[in-house]
Amino acid sequence: SKTSIREPKRRRKESEYGMQLREKQKVKFIYGVLEKQFRGYYKKAKSMPGITGENLMRILESRLDNVIFRLGFARTRKEARQIVTHGHIQVNGRRVDIPSFRVKAGDVVAVAPKSKELLVIKSALVSNERFQVPAWLEVDIEKLQGSVLSLPQRDQIDLDIREQLIIELYSK
Repeated sequence: SKTSIREPKRRRKESEYGMQLREKQKVKFIYGVLEKQFRGYYKKAKSMPGITGENLMRILESRLDNVIFRLGFARTRKEARQIVTHGHIQVNGRRVDIPSFRVKAGDVVAVAPKSKELLVIKSALVSNERFQVPAWLEVDIEKLQGSVLSLPQRDQIDLDIREQLIIELYSK
């Protein structure tokens, strides 16, 4: 039998479209957002004054599930989403169970009184003790609540995302 040594497949340089798509998929995955909703966020970001890409990131960051994660009340965004869905979170004293609910500057986000003993939140807090809450949020661990000081500026979102690629993808 003749043994043939196969040439290793050479990876082609990724196309511009490929890069844009990968960036979009990455962001959708990070925030746990599906295409239809993501496209809606893009349209909204585009209609807002300012830089579309920054607007998009701001919209994604201001989702309630993300804020719960950023405050350290959950270990992952997925866990945060579940905490929200199960009705354990209040915004300005009202129960909100919609993960995509968008917070505004001045909102107070708190763990509902009945949920303060929740193991999942306690364990998240323990694992997040050395956790840095972003500058646009303020957390009161004792009260299990946080305040939205402002919506984040782009440089306050510490994710390695090139949102410009996503904007280019959608504006084709």
